[in-house]
Amino acid sequence: MADLSPAQLDTLRSDLWFGSLPPDLATDLIAKGVLRTLAAGQHLFFRGDPPDGLYAVLSGTLRVSGLTEAGKEAVLSLVEPPTWLGEIALFDRLPRTHDVLAEDETTVMHVRLADIDQMLHKTPQYWQQFGILMALKTRLVFISLEDLSLLPPEGRLARRLVWMVQSAAATQREGKVRLNVSQGNLALMLSMSRQTANRALMALQAQGIIRVAYGVIEVLDREALADVAHLTFTERKVLAHLLGSATDGQGK
Repeated sequence: MADLSPAQLDTLRSDLWFGSLPPDLATDLIAKGVLRTLAAGQHLFFRGDPPDGLYAVLSGTLRVSGLTEAGKEAVLSLVEPPTWLGEIALFDRLPRTHDVLAEDETTVMHVRLADIDQMLHKTPQYWQQFGILMALKTRLVFISLEDLSLLPPEGRLARRLVWMVQSAAATQREGKVRLNVSQGNLALMLSMSRQTANRALMALQAQGIIRVAYGVIEVLDREALADVAHLTFTERKVLAHLLGSATDGQGK
């Protein structure tokens, strides 16, 4: 059983998905979980590794990326608490799709694939809960793909910050939100040059929406950021659902 501290348990419960699970399933995941701490630069797994279960990030940051044949890195995302990852391989049992490494010292809770299979064999209806986890991730991926196709760099950056704030807000409920991301990593995630990302960030800082420091972006005004990102009615509804569910999860 994962020996979670009260703070780690609160972090886990603040996650939208975990916070809405049936109590028995949530208890089983914690009971089967094993804590693991990674040093900065240490890989959690590599692209092509066999599936080994699910992970929940409890502290630190994971970098999800891939390398081209020419050795160029494509950064898909930076995963912070209280996000879960690894659900794709739970369904298709195929090798891992990307490299995942720790940006800084990072603690995760690992639930082995064999233990999850045992839970699902005992209670097959739990498959729906894991399907909801994958559906949530898929919804956010589709939004990001549309942004990449249709929006200029400034709009893409503002919208990515909005979704990053959603994740961070699960553990930073009020006021300013601190995003531990460098300008270089943000540019890589958005497929733009660092210079282009810097210009967009400086424009947001000039409006008093964010404050930029070394390796950190502090969001000062979430509502203004959402306005600059031009979120549609549907996207605002999804965002409100994510934030509202995270708040509900904290009260459990």
